Amino acid sequence: MSDATPNELLEKLRPTSGIGFGGVIGIEYVDITPDRVVASVEVGPHLHQPHGIVHGGVYCAIVEQVASVAGSVWLGGEGRVVGVNNSTDFLRAVTEGTLTATGLPVHRGRSQQLWRVEITDDSGRTAAVGQVRLANLEPPAARES
Repeated sequence: MSDATPNELLEKLRPTSGIGFGGVIGIEYVDITPDRVVASVEVGPHLHQPHGIVHGGVYCAIVEQVASVAGSVWLGGEGRVVGVNNSTDFLRAVTEGTLTATGLPVHRGRSQQLWRVEITDDSGRTAAVGQVRLANLEPPAARES
């Protein structure tokens, strides 16, 4: 739905980098189009659980963030999205390196979207897979009138 170029979308999101929970865990956007979002996160001790591996909540947050950005970009200026379900499976323990998350659409409709996000480690092995269902909300101005 969005007709902005990938570079325009990436530049629009750059000022929000470092803000909010995604900023706290260090999400950096690599590629953004209405049909795919790729982001990376540098793993360090601040993302570990007590046993020295990436905390499962970090994977959930990455999945949620990537799906929400992807859904927002696809929806364009026609509204906002909110997550209504996040299901993330943890498949491989990661202790260091870079996580790469790729979000692809499963379904995009008038009232909801479903995005699948795969997170891989430096070797390209899948560390986690999740999907997020998003509700498409009307723009605030449309609801107020």
